[in-house]
Order: sequence, then C-alpha cells, then structure tokens
Amino acid sequence: MSNRERVITEVAAALEREPYVNLHSFPVHLEFSDGVLTLEGEVERITAKKKALEAAAALPEVSGIVDRLRVVPALQMEDGAIRDHVCNALEAENLLSSCALWATVKGKKELIREAAEGGDGSIDLEVHDGVVILNGTVPSLSAKRLAGVLAWWVPGSRDVVNGIEVAPPEEDNDDEVVDAIRLVLEKNPFVNASQIRVKCRNYQVTLEGTAKSEIQRQMAEADCWYVFRVDRVTNLLQLEG
Repeated sequence: MSNRERVITEVAAALEREPYVNLHSFPVHLEFSDGVLTLEGEVERITAKKKALEAAAALPEVSGIVDRLRVVPALQMEDGAIRDHVCNALEAENLLSSCALWATVKGKKELIREAAEGGDGSIDLEVHDGVVILNGTVPSLSAKRLAGVLAWWVPGSRDVVNGIEVAPPEEDNDDEVVDAIRLVLEKNPFVNASQIRVKCRNYQVTLEGTAKSEIQRQMAEADCWYVFRVDRVTNLLQLEG
C-alpha cells in the first residue's frame, strides 16, 4: 500500500469513527498529495464539517487541508436569493452600520449601501454555488465574526468563506471569541442566551447551562461553530426538566 493510499484509508477510518459524520448517507471524497489532504462532498450540518476537518488534521502526515466540504442547506435557494438575504442581514445589523456594502451580481460589483459619514469599513459579498464569500474590512473582530455568522444563518448557505480583514488590526484571543459567541447567542431568537455560560481556552469553546430542547441545544452549538476561528466545541448544555 502506498503512503497516499494508507493516509486516505486512515482518514476514512477516522471519519467512520466520528459519530457526527455519516459517510453512508453523506460520502466524503478524499485525495492526498504532497502532505495536502482534500476533503470534498456534502455533510449534514456544520458540526459534521468541523469534526471531519478536525479528524483529518489529526494525522501527522497531513500538513495542509483543502476544505471542499459543503453543508446541506436547510432550504434550497438560488445564489441570487442567498445574496439578497445576506445583504439584508448585514444591512440590518447595527454593529456593521458604518460599513459600505458591495455585492457581486453577474460578475459585476454593485453598491448596496454607501458607508455612513465617517464610516470605517466596507464589506464585499459574492455567492457561488451556495458558498458565501466575504471580503473587505471592518473595524473590529466582533464585526468580522458577526458578519460570518449572519451569512451562515441564511438557510440556503452551504459554506461561508470569511476573508474580511480588521482595520486597524486587533489582537485576537479567547476573550474576543467569548464576546463574539455571547453576542451571537443573544441575537439568535431561538436560543435563551441567559441560560448559557461560554468558556474558551485556546479557541476551544465549552458551553454550560441549560436548553429547553435538543434542537435549541444543537442550535447553540452550531452558533459556536459558525464563529470564525473556533477550533472545537464541547457542548455540556443540559435539557431543562
């Protein structure tokens, strides 16, 4: 067996052992070359995507990963509809009100909203095959992270590539992640943020507290995974009653 075949076999076995990854219903194609592992396919939810990437990266032979995993959308939507929904969400968010908003429509950039007077940012948005791509600059890490989550919340989104830069640059740390997650949970109308405690160490998040239902418990965990740079989520939320 070649090294390529051995690595692919070991990664496939690791994915089989991961309870969040259902290879039988959602097969993942693997390719390995020069230390770079490519994962391609559809997965059931964001947790499966993140767990698959984590399992693949654990092999010492894997020095890089190409992520082509896409989440099955909650609702089938055309790229234009996804773009419009993301634009509406970004426009409505007060934290992003100082930023200009641009969208690529049929290959051409269109101004959706001018920056406010004294504005300090600009967000560029495009959508390809359900994948939302965000670029530009925003004034804070929380703004960058919230923009990405708002894109994920659009039910037709299959993936979000958050290339937004922060200007002036801010030092990232666990406290920044906690602040962003708390902000996101408070904005999610389907989650009771007051019942959830958020901890983070080395970009690994732990949720403690209670949730009213298993669906809410899963939503809270998904919100954490949507936040840029979160590497792991341990969901210790207990169901009420």
